[in-house]
Amino acid sequence: MSDAEPRGAIGRRSRSFVDLHVHTSASFDSLAAPRSVVRAAATRGLTHLAITDHDRLEGALEAREVAAREAPGLTVIVGQEIRTRHGDLIGVFLEEPIRSGLDPVEAIEAVRAQGGLVGIPHPFDRFRGSLLSSGRMDSVAPLVDWVESHNARIMVGDGNHRAAEFAMEKGLPGVAVSDAHSVLEIGVAYIALDGDLSTAEGLRAALPTAELVTGRATVFVRAVTPIAKLVQRIRGNGRMASIP
Repeated sequence: MSDAEPRGAIGRRSRSFVDLHVHTSASFDSLAAPRSVVRAAATRGLTHLAITDHDRLEGALEAREVAAREAPGLTVIVGQEIRTRHGDLIGVFLEEPIRSGLDPVEAIEAVRAQGGLVGIPHPFDRFRGSLLSSGRMDSVAPLVDWVESHNARIMVGDGNHRAAEFAMEKGLPGVAVSDAHSVLEIGVAYIALDGDLSTAEGLRAALPTAELVTGRATVFVRAVTPIAKLVQRIRGNGRMASIP
């Protein structure tokens, strides 16, 4: 087993295994219950899990409580996938949700006001909210803490390759994330790193040393997403409208 492989290694390692982009059923496009997500992450050896639901923190807060009771080896970081006027951002170490529909710079400032960190998710994915499409990548890059160099849900095109090149060009840490919307995807991609990750500053300091573990989601798992959206819409948990 390599140092980057978490499965079965809890209690026998000093490294941390971190996924900075995971969804639960609090998102409009996921049916994964927070408890199920926590259990899967703990079973598969992750030590830190950022729950980054679209527009909401409820799933992350519930997952944090579940982990504290049932999975003491797992730290849940409360985060959000933030819809800005010009594409998505990831904010972590949050206690209050960030309003949708802000300018990217305003959203970053709102995360910083809570002492949080900011990442750029799936920046070159043509099928999802990307800062690339707005031409804001270069202006936002100096203000963020990482770029998703590998997003396991990018299955076609060269989006991950271009993201890795962009991170290198801008001198930003690149991370690998699962972007899991189902329990099956938990742990398919993550980063392995050393350091004290209990605070935003500790994570920021450790990110440049991250080792990327780059798996991919299956086509079957991606096909479930439209079904999840439909079920959530029926439940009244559709995407929250942007607030101007």
